[in-house]
Amino acid sequence: MKLFKSRKTYYLYNPSTLSYERVYPTAKERFFGLLRHLSIGIAIGVAAFFVMLYWIPSPMESRMQKENKLLQTQYEVLSLRLNEAQEVLDDIQQRDENLYRAIFQAESIPESIRKSGFGGSNRYEHLTMLSNPELVVSTTQKMDMLDKQLYIQSNSLEELINLGKSQEERLKCIPAIQPISNKDLRRTASGYGFRIDPIYRTPKFHSGMDFSAKVGTEIYATGDGKVVYAAWKQGYGNCIIIDHGYGYQTLYSHMSKYNARVGQQIKRGEVIGYVGNTGKSTGPHLHYEVIVHGQHDNPSKYYFMDLTPEEYDQMIQIAENHGQVMD
Repeated sequence: MKLFKSRKTYYLYNPSTLSYERVYPTAKERFFGLLRHLSIGIAIGVAAFFVMLYWIPSPMESRMQKENKLLQTQYEVLSLRLNEAQEVLDDIQQRDENLYRAIFQAESIPESIRKSGFGGSNRYEHLTMLSNPELVVSTTQKMDMLDKQLYIQSNSLEELINLGKSQEERLKCIPAIQPISNKDLRRTASGYGFRIDPIYRTPKFHSGMDFSAKVGTEIYATGDGKVVYAAWKQGYGNCIIIDHGYGYQTLYSHMSKYNARVGQQIKRGEVIGYVGNTGKSTGPHLHYEVIVHGQHDNPSKYYFMDLTPEEYDQMIQIAENHGQVMD
């Protein structure tokens, strides 16, 4: 016998009558058929639920994914803009250090201070829990560094502005002329740098310039200031030191006598003493030094109000002479 099914109506072939006879399923068969259909439906529904749960995001999840992607793009753009801002700031720092501060003879700001970081290894720990933490932490670090460097640079520019406002008074105080009358430059004896010691005949650093002149030749203050020393100084003989302010001092030695006293306010060009041959000296001359922020500097750089450009070039050449000094 063969069972024939068509649209939930069942027929059974009867060989005796050579025809199909309709078969009516029992209640048990109907129950198990219904149960089978329900099981299949439930299985399909559960499978569809998990597919939607794991592979098809909800409207809220889709919105959050779009927002996160947009936020990441914004962080990337911000990071690039911070890099560009850092390049501009680096250029300003270079100009500030090598141009502006040099013009005003201001103290240098060490690179270790300009580029110093932040203490504490846990400063950005709270950001590591965010999505794409490397980008977030990197961008935040750039922002913090830029903020700190801008603060330092702002203070530096404020300092330079104040120096600029006081430039007129400062120019009166900066050493800017030769300490004796030497228009023809013939009295220039020896310059700044390593020279041969006249006593020991060995190379020695010469921290100033020597001007040969007769005993009694007038010595001039090279800038406005205050006399802070006027006495005998070992090796220098009779010596005067003038504090010009703004980090500048000048020293005049081997003098025959003084024409200024400690505490006296001095104007540029005023006679403060006379050439002599005191202390460690091989002949009458003036030994002159320029001290900037506690460090000796080449005096030939400080005659710009006394010489023409051509005379200044000639002075530089004479001062570069590596011969024997007079003290």
